[in-house]
Amino acid sequence: MPIFETVINVETKHLDDLLHVNNVHYVQWVQDVAKLHWERNATDSILERYFWVLTTHFIEYKNSAFLGDSIHVKTYVPKYKGAVCHRIVEITNKTTNTLLATSETKWCLIDADTKRPTRITKEISELFE
Repeated sequence: MPIFETVINVETKHLDDLLHVNNVHYVQWVQDVAKLHWERNATDSILERYFWVLTTHFIEYKNSAFLGDSIHVKTYVPKYKGAVCHRIVEITNKTTNTLLATSETKWCLIDADTKRPTRITKEISELFE
């Protein structure tokens, strides 16, 4: 899959008691951008036959984001093998380009009919390139 990017504007609902973005929202953004990326690139046929399940999630927080900040979220898949792909997400302040958080996640491809892991097909692997 090519690089996918989106922008999120920090709202009051994203803030914690310290008035910066709560860590839970970064985790949600990682999941949301992965889903958006997949849905944007996969065909309807692929979306009907397969879905991804998150198996491992590592996130590292670097800096804080605050109310009104514009957040740039970038994701890509650097490697995949068998039924598993690894996804990188980089979250930065769009105005200052300050790195806020990075994440590496591991996802397992699931067959929608059997609900079991399935190998990444050529059709799907071509979406990663």
